[in-house]
Amino acid sequence: MNPNSSPHPLAAHLPFNRESLAGQFLPAKNGDPPADQRGTWLLVQENALLVFETDGEGGWRLPHGPLPEGFDGKVTPIIHLGTYQGAPCWAAAVPAGARIPPGFQRESLLPAQTRLTDTVLSLGGLALQAIHWETTSLHCPRCGAKTSHIPGEWGKRCPECAYEHYPHLHPAVIVLVREGDRVLLTRKSFWAKGRYGLIAGFVDVGESLEGAVQREVQEEVGVEIRDLQYVASQYWPFPSQLMVGFTAVYSHGVLQVNRHELEDACWFSVHNLPDLPPRLSIARFLIDHFAVPR
Repeated sequence: MNPNSSPHPLAAHLPFNRESLAGQFLPAKNGDPPADQRGTWLLVQENALLVFETDGEGGWRLPHGPLPEGFDGKVTPIIHLGTYQGAPCWAAAVPAGARIPPGFQRESLLPAQTRLTDTVLSLGGLALQAIHWETTSLHCPRCGAKTSHIPGEWGKRCPECAYEHYPHLHPAVIVLVREGDRVLLTRKSFWAKGRYGLIAGFVDVGESLEGAVQREVQEEVGVEIRDLQYVASQYWPFPSQLMVGFTAVYSHGVLQVNRHELEDACWFSVHNLPDLPPRLSIARFLIDHFAVPR
C-alpha cells in the first residue's frame, strides 16, 4: 500500500518503521550473504550504536567498508541485514562493557536520548531486532536442537523435528482517550520527572486489538470508552514490539488510578499539556495529531 494514500500518511514514516527509509533499504532476510563483508556497519552495544567521530562538535558517521579495525574477532553475531543505498548493510553485536576502539563514540538508540537522524535510528532499530532474534533463536523451542536459517527468510528450522519459527513480534496497544478539549494521560514511576504518556499494554492470548484497548483502559484507570478508532502502528525494537495506536472518546465512569501499574493518571487540557513522550514515538504522534478533535 502506498503510504501517501493512507488517511494518515505520516504514520508509516515514523522512525523504526521500515517505510521510513523510503526504499533506501532492502532486507536480505538472512539469505546467502556476500562472501566479502564490506558495506555499511551498524555496530550495536546494548541500546547504543557505535559510530565514527568526525569532528570535536558531536559530528559522526556510520562506518563503511570492511569491519572496522579493533572489532575483528570481538563482535558476534554478524548479520547481513540487506542493502542500504545499494551497498551491503551489516549488523554486529559488541559485547556489553567491551572497550570501544579509539575514534568511535556511543550514540543512544533510545528515542528520548538519541541524537541520531531518523534514518540512522531506523537502521539501528533493524539491527537491534535482527541481533535479538539471532541470539534468542539458536535452539529449537520444541526439542532444543540447534536451528538453521531458512533460505530467503528470517525464520529458523530445526533439523531434528522440522519445527519452523520466525521473529517473535509482540503486539501492544496504545490509546489516546479524549473528552472535549481534554485528554487522559498517565504516568509511570520510572519515567522522566513530570512526564506523562498514554495508556498502553500488551495484547493477551486470544484477545482482539479492540478488546485489549478496552481492557487496558478499564484496568489502568477504571473508565469506559467509546468510538474506538485505529490510527497507525509503529515497530518498536526494545526488543520486539509492534505498537498499534488508537483514539477513543471517554464514555463514563470515575477515574480510578491502578497504583500497581501507574504512579498517576489525570485529565489535561490540550492547551496546557505536561512533558510528553519523545517526538519519535507513536504516543507523541497520537497526541500531536489527534489530541484536538477534528
